[in-house]
Amino acid sequence: MIDKDIKHILDKIDKAGFEAALVGGGVRDVLAGKNISDWDLTTNAKPEEILKLFPEAFYNNRFGTVGIAKDGKTIVEITTWRTEGKYTDLRHPEKVSWGRSLEEDLRRRDFTINAVALRYAQGKLSEAPVDPFGGQDDFKNKIIRTVGDPDERFGEDALRLLRAIRFAATLGFKIDKNTLKSIKKNAKLISKISGERIRDELFKIIESEGAADGVFLAREGGILPVILPELDVCFDVPQKSPKRHHVYDVGTHCVMSMQECPSKDVMTRFATLLHDVGKAKVAKTIDGVRTFYNHEVVGSRQASQIASRLHLSREQKDKLFKLVRWHQFSVNENQTDAAIRRFIRNVGLEYVEDMMDLRVGDRLGGGLQQPESWRLKLFRQKIKDVLKQPFTVKDLKIDGNDVMRELNLKPGPKVGGILNKLFEEVQEDPKKNKKKYLLTAIRSLL
Repeated sequence: MIDKDIKHILDKIDKAGFEAALVGGGVRDVLAGKNISDWDLTTNAKPEEILKLFPEAFYNNRFGTVGIAKDGKTIVEITTWRTEGKYTDLRHPEKVSWGRSLEEDLRRRDFTINAVALRYAQGKLSEAPVDPFGGQDDFKNKIIRTVGDPDERFGEDALRLLRAIRFAATLGFKIDKNTLKSIKKNAKLISKISGERIRDELFKIIESEGAADGVFLAREGGILPVILPELDVCFDVPQKSPKRHHVYDVGTHCVMSMQECPSKDVMTRFATLLHDVGKAKVAKTIDGVRTFYNHEVVGSRQASQIASRLHLSREQKDKLFKLVRWHQFSVNENQTDAAIRRFIRNVGLEYVEDMMDLRVGDRLGGGLQQPESWRLKLFRQKIKDVLKQPFTVKDLKIDGNDVMRELNLKPGPKVGGILNKLFEEVQEDPKKNKKKYLLTAIRSLL
C-alpha cells in the first residue's frame, strides 16, 4: 500500500506528463513481501520541472535530487534520471547529465538488487519490475553483485566496498565471488573515504542482526585492516591458556561479544566490539599463562583515536572511552558501598546499564554459558541500593551558605572545594551525612 503523501507526490508527477518510479530499498521491500518503508523515487522530470510542481521543495545539489517535505518532518527525495561521467575522487562523478531512460539511470547504480525499479502510472506501481541486470534473481538467491564490472563500480565510489558488506550483513546475503574478489583487490581504496561515511556504514552493520558476519566479512575482504586496524591485529592474539575461560583469539572474542551484547544502542555495541583491543599491545605469557595487564587503559586510548577518526560526537566519544576504560571492573560479594560508588563515578551514572550489557556480551562472547553470574546479579542489586544513598554534593545535609556562614567566607572556589572534601568523606561513610557532624567537620578543613 502506498503512503498517501507519497501517492500525492507521484500522482502530481504522473498527471503532469512525467514518468516516475520506485527504486532502491522500497523495491527490495516489495520483493521481500514487506510494506514499503523506504521511498526512493526517480523521474525523467528535471529538477526545475519538479520545483514548478512542488514550490515548497528544495534543490541544492548537482546530482538531480530534489527534497520534498512529506509531513512537515520527513523529506522525500526524488532524483532525475541521470548518467554520470568519470569519477575523479573515488566518491563523486565529475560530470552529471540527465538521462534519457529509466534503464539508463539504473545502469549507474551500485548493485543489481538496487538496480530494479517499479514504474508508477495511473495511481499504482507496476507489477512488472524494470530489471535489466538480473536484480530479482540475485535478491531471490540472496546474492550481492555489482552492476557490471566490479572494479569499475568500486573505482567510481570506494564507499561501495563497505556498502557491499553492509548489505550482506543486514540482509543476510552472500557476496558474489567476483565481487568479493574485487573488494579484496580494491580494499585500500576505502582509505580515501571520509570518516563520517565509513562510520555511517559501519554503524549500520553493528546494529544489524548479522553484525558478526559483517565484521568477519570486512576482515575477509581486507576492509577491516583499513578502517579498524586496532581490531584487525587482535585476531592474531591468542587467549587460550590455563586459568582462563576464553575459547577464542582476542579479535574473534571481541566480535562474538558484540554479537551477544543485548543492547540495541549502537555505541554500546561498538564499545563491546572494541573493549579488548588494547590486549594486542600488552599481551604476554608468564609461566604459561596469557596476561593482558592494563589492556583497558591502552584500549581506551585507542578507542579515543578511533572515535576521532570516525568523527564521533563529543558525547559518543565520552561514552566509548568510559565503557572501554572501565569494563574490567571486578564483582564480588565483599565489595563495599564506597567501591560501588567509585565504579558509578568512573563509568558515569548514565552509562551503568550500558556497562552491564557490555559485561553480558563479554561473558557470552568468551565462551561462558550464563549471561550473568550470581556475583554480577548481586553487583546490580548493590548499585540500586547505593543509588538510594547520597550521591552528589547537592545531597549533603549542608550547602555553600552553611560553609560561608560558619567560616565567614565569601562566595568562591574555596567554598566548593570544602563541599567536595566533605562529599568524599560522606561517600566513604554515608552515616556522616548529618548536619551537626558536617558543620563540625568544616572547621577541620580550613
